[in-house]
Formats: sequence, structure tokens, C-alpha cells
Amino acid sequence: MKLDDFKKNFNGPITHELTLFFEINDKLGFENYSQGFGLYRDNKSGISSWSENQDFLDRLMPFAQANGSGSMYVLWDDGKNKPLSELPVVVFGDEGGYHIVARKITELMQLLTFDSEITVDHEEVYFYKEEDDYEESESLTEYKNWLKENFNLDPVKNEEDTISIIEAAQEEYKEIFDLWISGYYAED
Repeated sequence: MKLDDFKKNFNGPITHELTLFFEINDKLGFENYSQGFGLYRDNKSGISSWSENQDFLDRLMPFAQANGSGSMYVLWDDGKNKPLSELPVVVFGDEGGYHIVARKITELMQLLTFDSEITVDHEEVYFYKEEDDYEESESLTEYKNWLKENFNLDPVKNEEDTISIIEAAQEEYKEIFDLWISGYYAED
């Protein structure tokens, strides 16, 4: 994938943060620095299975695979005229469930340092890894160094750190996102 292809995921020009994110993803490789994760070009076919309403599709911008089973990370335009780098990140589960996971793209970048696929269901979202079975991604150290050098962000240390990021994002955005999405989609 080329940068111009990645840019097509978004409603307008991309930010410096997203350009750098694309470049490190391109350098390190899909799923090589965080298990199950990779940036991609999306034509909205996956998100359109939730709703084909054009207003719905215009406000959601899928940009990455969230896990190996098909969940996706999406930027949500909350209607407040923010740059892309300040939009909240939502995960849509491959078998249902959607959850705010980060207040902005750099928080998602931090979550990826946990190096575990995200688990998404109808009720909850979380990162978990079994330490006995865990094998570090090949380029994780290089990714962590890149995150520190470019954004002065430290990696998450444990599951509690991931919970803190997700809870802060949900506290700020869950209620308004749930209200917004209810106009287009209702989970059974």
C-alpha cells in the first residue's frame, strides 16, 4: 500500500501523526510490531455492514485491522471540526460490539505497545495476554522506540494501563457515540 492509498481512508488531508504512523507501519510491516494490528486501505465495505446510511459512512473512517479475526479500528468524526489526529478511535468487532478505545490516535499507538490483539464483544473490550504463551512481536522494540522519539510517549506496562486509556476514552465519548450510532444501528 502507498501513502496515497492510505489517505483515501479519510475525509480530506491526513495529519502529520497519521503520516508518521503510516511510515512506521510500512517500514515494520503488517502485524510485525503489535499482534493482529496493521494499517490498511479500506473501501468501507466492512463498516457498511453496520449501516449503509451515507451520513453514518461519512463520519466513520476505517483505517486498520484490530485483530486477526477481522475487527477494525475506525476514526469517528464527532462533528466538532477536530483534526484527524484528535478524533476518537472506535473498534468495531467482527462478530458484533463496538467500543470507544482511545480519545485520539496517539493513545491507540500507545495501546499497541501492549502487543496483544484486542478482544471485542457486545458488552466489553479489552487487551489480555497470557504471559506463559506470549511471544513478543518481531519489531515491537523498534516501534516503542519510534513512539518515544516521535511523540514522547512511553509504552503501556500492563493490562491496567490499557484499561486506564480505554476507560478515559469511554468516559469522554461513550455516551455521545452510543447516542449517535443509535440513529443508524441497534445491537440486539
